[in-house]
Formats: sequence, C-alpha cells, structure tokens
Amino acid sequence: MKRIFLLCCFICLAHLTEGQQVKYVILISIDGFRPDFYTESSWGTPNLRHMKSGGVYADGVRGIFPSVTYPSHTTIITGAMPAKHGIYYNEPFEPEGATGKWNWEASLIKAPTLWDAVHKAGLTSAAVSWPVTVGAPIDYNVPEIWTLGKNPDNMSLRRENTTPKTLFDEIEKNATGKLTSNDFNSDYLTMDENTARTGAYIIRTYKPNLTTIHLVCVDHNEHKEGREGQLVKAAVAAADHAVGKILEAVQMAGIKDSTIIIVTGDHGFVDVHTTLAPNVWLAKNGLITTKDGKREWKAFFQTAGASAFLHLANKDDKKTLTAVKNMLEQLPSSERKLFRIVDKAELEKAGADPDAVLALNPVPGISMSSAADGNDVRSFHGGTHGYFPDIKEIQTGFIGYGPGFSKGEVIPLMGLEDIAPIINEFLHLDFNAPDGILYPGMFNKDKGKN
Repeated sequence: MKRIFLLCCFICLAHLTEGQQVKYVILISIDGFRPDFYTESSWGTPNLRHMKSGGVYADGVRGIFPSVTYPSHTTIITGAMPAKHGIYYNEPFEPEGATGKWNWEASLIKAPTLWDAVHKAGLTSAAVSWPVTVGAPIDYNVPEIWTLGKNPDNMSLRRENTTPKTLFDEIEKNATGKLTSNDFNSDYLTMDENTARTGAYIIRTYKPNLTTIHLVCVDHNEHKEGREGQLVKAAVAAADHAVGKILEAVQMAGIKDSTIIIVTGDHGFVDVHTTLAPNVWLAKNGLITTKDGKREWKAFFQTAGASAFLHLANKDDKKTLTAVKNMLEQLPSSERKLFRIVDKAELEKAGADPDAVLALNPVPGISMSSAADGNDVRSFHGGTHGYFPDIKEIQTGFIGYGPGFSKGEVIPLMGLEDIAPIINEFLHLDFNAPDGILYPGMFNKDKGKN
C-alpha cells in the first residue's frame, strides 16, 4: 500500500507541471508579518486581502529557532533549518564584545540557495534588501548592509555592493530620485516605498525569473510599540501599498498571466514588559570576568531577540556546563519561572545552532538581554521575537497569488522551510529543499493557467 501511495503522489505532482505557464516568481517578505494583517479588516491592507481572496493563504506559518530575521530569511531561500544553512543568528557570535556587524555575506550560507539553482538553470534573479545577499549569485542585487558606528550609513555600502555596478545609478535615475541614508532608514516608512520602487523598476525593466524583496518597517515599529499601535498600523498600510506597487509593476511589464507572487514574513511578534540578563548570572558566578579591560569567559549567552543560547569557550567543558545548569536551577523561583531550558536534544531536533549546548526560551512577555553587568531583571517596553516557534503570536503569514494557485485554499499551518519547494516547483529548478515539503493541495489542476 505504501508503494501505491507514493506512486500516486508522484503522478499527482507530475500532473501539476502540465500546462505550466509560470515563468516568474516574486517573493515578498514583510518583516514581522502576521496572519491577522490579512485575515482581519481593521489593518487597512486592501492588496493583501485581495490576494488572499484570490489565492492560497495560511492561517499561520511556523518559524525557526531563534525566530529572528537573518536565519529565517535564509531558511526561506534554502528550505533548510539553521543547523544546515549556517546562519544561526542575525549577528555573529562575538563574546569578547559585539562590533555591530551582522551576517551580511552570502558566503556564510552553507546550503544551496534558490539563487544558486536559478543561476544553474540559466535563468535570472533579483533581490532588494534581502538579508545575507552581499556577494550572492544574483543578477540584479541591492543587498542589505550598512556601516558600523553610532550613526550608521545605510547607503554607501548598499551602493558599493549592488550588482551590476550601474544598477544603483539606474534606479536613482529612473525610479527613486537621488537617495540618501535616510531613504533606506527603517525609522521612516519611505524606506519600504523606496524598496518597492526599486523592485518595481527591476521587474519592469529586466523581468527576472525570481525576485525577492524585503520590507522592514513593520518590524521596526512593532519593536517600538508591540503588536498594536498607531505606528504599526501605519507601517502595515505602507507595506500593503508597497505590495500594490509590485502588483502594478507586474501588470506594466506585461507578465501578469505568467507570474506568481508570494507574500510571507520571518516571524510574528510578542508584547514584552520585562527583560532578563542571563550573562549577569554567569558573571556573578565567575564564568565571565574582565581583566585589563578585556572580557574573558568560560560560558556566554548569545541572545537572539527573546531567547538566549549558551556557548562554552571549551566545547568539552562539562564542569562549566554542569555549573551553569546548577546555577539556573538555583535561581529564585520568581526568576526561574520566567523561562524554560531548551536542552541540546531539543535544539538538535529544532535545527538550531549546533554549537549551543542549551538555550533559554522565556515565557511570552519576557525577553533576554546580552548585558553582563547591571541588574539581571529590567523593565522593557515594546515588542520582540526570537521565541521558540511553538506559540501562535510568533507565527508569520503566507499568501500565494497568481496562475497556478488554488483559489480560496487555506493551509492551517505550514513552515518557513516549505516555501522554497513551491518556488522550485513553479520554476522547474533542480533544487532540493532538505527540510521543506511541497503541498500539492496549494495548486489548481491546470497549474499555470487561469
């Protein structure tokens, strides 16, 4: 019976590719995207709600651990969990002192990407502000990167690392006008506007087979205000407007009948009122010290949004690991009840950082700080993410729109790793998403035909 079932699945997928008309895939990520943005009318998202009504959507998309931006976007583009793709956090592990650098370079990704498969197939790709794309094999690439320091410049390195080199000048001349650092600053909604204009210009002009676009302002304002708030509502409406610009660009390019558009995100959001600083506990127990102004450590927690991942200076130092576990168990019950310990076995099952020996996952309302001095319990106002992906609030969303998607189909729950197989199926790439699965029910019988 198992063989018959597998044969039927194979035949079903084979039929899906018949009559394939789709030549272009546009993948839009709204950072901090939540399902209620398109399932509830109060958010002012006419474009998203129109796409939801005319296509496939998910009630929720389970993320990864930690549920933060760079690992999540790399899972979307590889179909792999962090343990396989190598981007474990937004920032590299720097226990001696954070420099402010993020994991910008595509060379850090250890798994094949959809961009690799597109290039191998002789097709073209584009990316605008997509994380971990500096130096990626992308034909039209405006990567996300900024300078370090108190007043980071959001423009110079972005311009310098754009490919081809002439593309940025083209964009300023034909799509956005002259851009300054504030024009790609998430403090201002104009950043999503300029990102959309950039993506729209590339789509109209070059018609890449795969275009990936990252909109960031919703996340920025959810950090400020939590899940609700006037700035969040404005940012969601601005993101919807940006999506509308992309829809319009597809029409103007004359490729509507051969284009599918996916709108998704990286994580949801949780309102936070209190922060814990577990490195303070390590310092009080002599596991983090400062000598001649230099930090020395036996154990250190790498924080990632709400969660914290324990690293040992010596990976085989069982004595220190035991000391940390005892320290955590001996905390006052008022603090110990604010988090649970995610052990090594659970980290491995979740596909998280293989170098972490355990992690702390707080209860909703609590987040983690990387500070190693000061109070271990602090007040906090706003929102965050990074939690273990087992709570509804941290789920992101998914809408699939265009020829080939079933109209009105609802997926109760899918994973971020399940998005890459959809793109692979539409573009007929030679690509294997190691942790993702393709759901045939998403597609209509004549996939690619209206």
